[in-house]
Amino acid sequence: MHKLFRRIAVILAAVIMPSYLVAGYYSYILPDSYYISSENKFSLPTALPISAYPSKNVARAASFLSPSLSQNTSLKLFGIVPIKNVEIQEIDTPMLIPCGQPFGIKLLMDGVMIVGFGTVDNSCPAAEAGLQKGDILHSINNIPITSNADLKTAVASSNGEPVSAILTRDGIEKNIPITPVFSKEDNSYEVGIWVRDSTAGVGTFTFYSPENSTFGGLGHPVCDTDTGICIPIASGEACPVEISSVKKGLSGEPGVLNGTFLEGQPLGMLLCNNRCGVFGKLDESPSSNQAIPMGLKQEITTGEAEILCTVSGSEPSSYTIEIEDIDYSGNENSQNMIIRVTDEKLINATGGIVQGMSGSPIIQNGKLIGAVTHVFVDDPTRGYGIFCENMYRFGLSGS
Repeated sequence: MHKLFRRIAVILAAVIMPSYLVAGYYSYILPDSYYISSENKFSLPTALPISAYPSKNVARAASFLSPSLSQNTSLKLFGIVPIKNVEIQEIDTPMLIPCGQPFGIKLLMDGVMIVGFGTVDNSCPAAEAGLQKGDILHSINNIPITSNADLKTAVASSNGEPVSAILTRDGIEKNIPITPVFSKEDNSYEVGIWVRDSTAGVGTFTFYSPENSTFGGLGHPVCDTDTGICIPIASGEACPVEISSVKKGLSGEPGVLNGTFLEGQPLGMLLCNNRCGVFGKLDESPSSNQAIPMGLKQEITTGEAEILCTVSGSEPSSYTIEIEDIDYSGNENSQNMIIRVTDEKLINATGGIVQGMSGSPIIQNGKLIGAVTHVFVDDPTRGYGIFCENMYRFGLSGS
């Protein structure tokens, strides 16, 4: 009898322990909250079955950004082994037009960004006062600074007296006094900083929302080339461009789409630049495609998908890719999926994923699920993608 009990205990341990280990793994990789469309039931595309057991409703509201129903829900492996408690929020799935057209980006910064330092009579007043690369300078002695010319004029008028520099660093406003030094070479007072007030580049439209004429693109922020910091914008334009040539990507050497800005009126306004891309308003949709449902992250599976991107001219084509891995826990970053280009036509034209392709929409099972964001430097056929859910949520909220 004792042997029988021991055998049963061993068998139970052999079954239960691995189950709890697997449950712990799923607890780590699965997010703490989900959206679900009002017409579908909640399900997860996991290798092992996970059941959801709602406990109670906790909120009511009216849109994607404010879900219509929110529930506290318990996830259980095989319907038995507890994994974690999550929040499932019911929404009306947005209908979005997938694009793939290139567009020009012109951003005017909110202030000026410090990108470097220089010496003035063998010293650097700004660096000695504590200013840093990446600081956003807004004013000198209450004089707004929107360009290098503004900076020079404000500092020169100080006559060598300490000036008050208002800036932001990591989102925190600071007031730092600086004492300008007279430059014999330029015959004026200076503080020894190099600044940038604007930037331009080429990206790809991901989606257009016919409901409110908004768009999302890039899938990652526009960052300053010297500091790598996300650029705060005062204003910006989405401009018409044409892809004129392609530098193919090679291992260790990313490729690039070379675009030419076209004459004519801007396509629309850029209103937001954040960790999930650039967002704004357009006069009309850049694409003639019909609107399709936005795919939620738990609806995405590994396997075949397609991207829309433009490698010549201004109109996109469809190319096949493979989704190799999905990080379902990624709520805000731009590296939620690992993708691989499988379409030989695109590989022959570009080598795979290249700079300027960021924002190319990813479609799977008739739903817009994300956008291309990055290329792997050592393998241009592979790269990252962002969930469209993240772009839509954090782009429209301005976070």
